[in-house]
Amino acid sequence: MSDRTVSYRGYEVTVPADWPVVDLAADPTACVRLDRPAVYLGRSTAQSDCPAHLTGRAQGLILEPLTKAARSTDGELQQAVQDAGVLATAYYAPGGADAAREVLGTGRVTAKASRIAQPRAAAATPSVVATGNLQGGFAFDTCTAPSQTAMNAWRYPNSGYKAVGIYISGGLRACDQPNLTPEWVAANAANGWQFLLIDVGMQAPCTTFSSKMSADPATARAQGRTAAANAVVAAQALGFAQRSAIYSDIENYPSTAACKAAVLSYLSGWTLELNTRGYVGGTYVGAASGGVDLSAEYNNPAYTRPDNLWFARWNNVTNTTDDKYIPASYWTNRQRVHQYSGPHDETHGGVKISIDSNAVNLTAPPAPVTGFDATGGHTTASLQWTVPAGTTLGQVIVRRNTGTTPPPLPNVGTAVYAGTATSITATGLANATSYAFRAWVKDSTGKIGPGVDTVLIGTGSTISASASAISYGGSVTLSTRATRKDSGASLAGVPLSLYARAKNSSSWREVARVTSDTSGQAKSVQKPTVSTVYAWGYNGSPDLLGSRSGNATIEVKPTIAINLATAVKLGTTTPVYGYLRPQHPDTTVYLQRLTGPNWPTVATTKLNTTGNYAFTIKPTLRGTSYYRVVWLADADHATTVSAVKGVAVS
Repeated sequence: MSDRTVSYRGYEVTVPADWPVVDLAADPTACVRLDRPAVYLGRSTAQSDCPAHLTGRAQGLILEPLTKAARSTDGELQQAVQDAGVLATAYYAPGGADAAREVLGTGRVTAKASRIAQPRAAAATPSVVATGNLQGGFAFDTCTAPSQTAMNAWRYPNSGYKAVGIYISGGLRACDQPNLTPEWVAANAANGWQFLLIDVGMQAPCTTFSSKMSADPATARAQGRTAAANAVVAAQALGFAQRSAIYSDIENYPSTAACKAAVLSYLSGWTLELNTRGYVGGTYVGAASGGVDLSAEYNNPAYTRPDNLWFARWNNVTNTTDDKYIPASYWTNRQRVHQYSGPHDETHGGVKISIDSNAVNLTAPPAPVTGFDATGGHTTASLQWTVPAGTTLGQVIVRRNTGTTPPPLPNVGTAVYAGTATSITATGLANATSYAFRAWVKDSTGKIGPGVDTVLIGTGSTISASASAISYGGSVTLSTRATRKDSGASLAGVPLSLYARAKNSSSWREVARVTSDTSGQAKSVQKPTVSTVYAWGYNGSPDLLGSRSGNATIEVKPTIAINLATAVKLGTTTPVYGYLRPQHPDTTVYLQRLTGPNWPTVATTKLNTTGNYAFTIKPTLRGTSYYRVVWLADADHATTVSAVKGVAVS
C-alpha cells in the first residue's frame, strides 16, 4: 500500500494514501468519526453533523492546534508537538496501538513556529452528579458532545430535553469529543443540564465487533472491572463525582448461553467496581438481547445486576416501564432509561442535531456521611459520623475489615452497625490489629450512597521485668515499648498505662501512667505485696487502636526468719523460732533437716496471730545438723524457704 505525506502548520506525517483528508476549517460541521480511517485537520467549534449512534474504531489521525494537554486513553495516542504548536492524536482499533505509534513516529517539524509549551491539564474537582434527580423527564444522546452554542440553543424549555447522553470513555467510542471538557461539563451543569455517562468498551463475544470480551466468564468479569476503573478516571477528569451513574454500552447481540454468561459476568465486574468506587453501575442494552438476558437472571446471586438499566426499544412509547422484554417489577426504584426513538434529526433554537431520544426515571443514591471518624480503645473503637442534610434516612451501614483496606461493598466484611444513630462503639476488636471501617448511607427507598472510610492503625506494647520473683518488701522494674503495627514506628510522647491484678484475681487496675520517651519506651518501679500479674497498655487515640502487652507475673515470696543456737550438748533441747512476713496466721510452717541430699520434714506447726512460730529440737547424734523452715505457697504468695542454720552437737 502506498503512502503519502500530510502537512499541517509546519508538521508533516506519513499516512496510508487511501486515508481521506478532512479539513475542518473548510468543512466545520464535518463529523470527526473514529470508526473510519481518515486524517482530520484542525478543530471546529461548529456543531458537528454526526450520526446519533456510532460504535467501533478504525485507525486514523487528528492534527489540531496545541491548546490542551496531551492525554492518551484507550484507543487514542496523543503527542504534543511543541515546536509546531500541534497536538497529534492517532486513534486506533483494539490491538492497533503499535500501528498508531508507527504513524506518529513518522512525524517531523518542517517549519518551526514560536514554540508553544504544552498546556497543563485542567484539574477538575469532581462535583457534578450524573444524573441527579430526573423523574419522568427526557434526555437525548448523540455521538459527539454538542457545541456550547448547540447546548444553549437546546436548553430546556427550548427543547423538551433536560439531560444529554455523552460518550466519556471506551475503546469503541466512535466520535471525537472536542467539546467534552471539564469546562463544558461545568457550564452546562450550571445551566441545568443533567448527564448520562456512556462507556463504549468490549462487546459480547458472539458479535463481530473488533473488541470483544472474553467468552470465559471469570476473565470477562475481570475485564468489566478494568473497564469500570478506566471509566471512573475519565468521569473524574471531566468533573463527575461519586454517586454518578456510568453506563456500559453493550450493543445488540445474538444471545447464546455462553454469550449471555460472558455479558452478565462482564457487567457484574463493571457494577462491582463502580460500586466499590462510589459510583452507580449502569448498562445500555438492546431490550431484546441484553434486556432479556439481564431480566432472566435478575435474582441469580451468581451475577451482580446493574444498578440502572438503560434499554433501547424504538417503539416511540415515552415511558420507562412499558416493555414486553423487561418485567415492570424489575429495576423499580427509579433506575430506568428507555431509548424509545433511534437516530433522527431534531432542530431546536435553530440548531439541528442527530439524536436518539430517551425517557428517564432516575434518582441518585444519597450523599455519603460526613465526619466519619474513629477513636481507638483497647479492643473497642468509638465511631461517629454526620448524616447528610436532606436525606430521608433508612439506615447507616458500617462494616469493617482487618488491615487497612475497608470492605468495598455493604455486604462484604464484618458487620459493625446498621441503624439510625450517629455514633456507636465497635467491640470485639483483636489486640495489636489494624481495622478499616466503611460507612454507607441507605435512604428510605433502599438506594445506597458511596462509602466513606476511616482506619485505626493497630499498636503493640511489650513488657519485660527486672525479676520474676522478689522477696516481700522488695521492688521490681516493669519496662515496655509501644509501636505502630503498620510501620513499626515508636509511639513517642504518648501515655502508657501499667495495669496490675493480684495473681488470684481477674480484676485489673491501673497502677501507673508514664509518658513514653522518643523511642516509645517507658518503665515503672513497683513494690507488690502479693504475687501480681502486670501488663502494659496503650489506651488508643484518634487513628490508633489501643493495645495490651502480654502478661508478666511477679511472684512475691514472704520473708521467713529462722533462729537456732549454733552449738548444743547431745541429749539437750534447744528452740528453733522465727517469723513470717506478711504474717499469714494459722498457716503451717515446716521444719526440715538435711539428711543426705534430701530435706525431709521433721516437725510442723502453725503460725500464731503475729506470724511467729517455734519448734523444739533434741539432737541425738554428735556432729553438725542443718535445719531450715519452709512455708508453702498460697493464692497470694509464693513458697518461701528460710536460710539454712547449722547446729554443732557435742
